[in-house]
Amino acid sequence: MKMNAYNMNQYQQNQIYTASPEQILLMLYDGAIRFTQRAITGIEENQPEMKGSGISKTMAIIAEFSNSLDHEIGGQIAGDLDALYDFMMRELASANLKNDIEKLKTVERLLMELRKTWGEAVEINKKEMAAVSLNQQHDDPSRLAVSS
Repeated sequence: MKMNAYNMNQYQQNQIYTASPEQILLMLYDGAIRFTQRAITGIEENQPEMKGSGISKTMAIIAEFSNSLDHEIGGQIAGDLDALYDFMMRELASANLKNDIEKLKTVERLLMELRKTWGEAVEINKKEMAAVSLNQQHDDPSRLAVSS
């Protein structure tokens, strides 16, 4: 089956609508990484529109990450992430002005590390939730067989 642009858009929308918040977070990291790579390619191929679009979209995602931080719940971790996101925004702005691929690669590495860390945290959380669910099933008295 050949997918046209409409079908691909519908497929992507369905992925987002059915995704958990954790999956959406990972998709956003994937997008930010992809857009950073697009900006690098834009500089390498002397395509300023590609560079600008990639940087702009990466900045929009990072701004959303920063805006969604809950400093009351997240405490020091939220503060550290906020500082890291701020650093990435400055690097992206500088890379845009100076066509600096190294600054983009720094942001790409940071995004990849954060994505890896969040991915691991999501997997750990899934395993813990499955264990809790399994324990609740074993503790549920309605699941015990009654013999006569």
